[in-house]
Amino acid sequence: MQSSNQKKITLAFAVLALMNIAGIITGSENLHYITKPLLVPALLLLLYVTPARAARKALLMTGLFFSWAGDVFLLFESKNALFFIFGLVCFLITHLFYISYFLKIRSGNPSLLKKYPLLIALVAAYGVSLVWLLYPHLADLKIPVMVYAAVICSMLLSSLHVFLKINRKAAAAYLAGAAFFVLSDSLLAVNKFYQPFAAAGALIMITYCAAQYFIVRGYIEQES
Repeated sequence: MQSSNQKKITLAFAVLALMNIAGIITGSENLHYITKPLLVPALLLLLYVTPARAARKALLMTGLFFSWAGDVFLLFESKNALFFIFGLVCFLITHLFYISYFLKIRSGNPSLLKKYPLLIALVAAYGVSLVWLLYPHLADLKIPVMVYAAVICSMLLSSLHVFLKINRKAAAAYLAGAAFFVLSDSLLAVNKFYQPFAAAGALIMITYCAAQYFIVRGYIEQES
């Protein structure tokens, strides 16, 4: 059960997310620029007020910090192409911390991937298919995007790995967060490198906010 502080912070995050998405849809750059850097700090605060084991919480909080840095860099990618690279690196580091967090979860229960190894092939096939689609359009970013795709697919696999090792609510939240992250990054990549599409900005932010929230929510469900 959530505490009063957790509920208030969750509501604040939801309001900020809706305001940011509204800013994207209406073309209000000021609203977008003001609210986007506040999204991840709200989740950091939510984690902070959640009582649990400090060592593993630190992994998620560090991952969220790099997400925040990536958000800020991507706000200015139109000013200089290097900001996109900096953002990419920050989110790559985020996923490495998330992977580390998931792999540190210990349980006597079997891994879902060991029980259903076909899931590994399906996730790998998705990553390869996405890179195959984007590859002709990546120019000098071919290697960085390939590395990023491998890491984010590994993050999704690590959430599947722990699925049977924790309670059902936490497992579902972690998996939803990882899946939404893959979807959000896929939408961003397709829009940037392959073909811009209508409502891309709003869809990317909706799935991104859902991804970050569900990963934090999984921690709350597991540790509270």
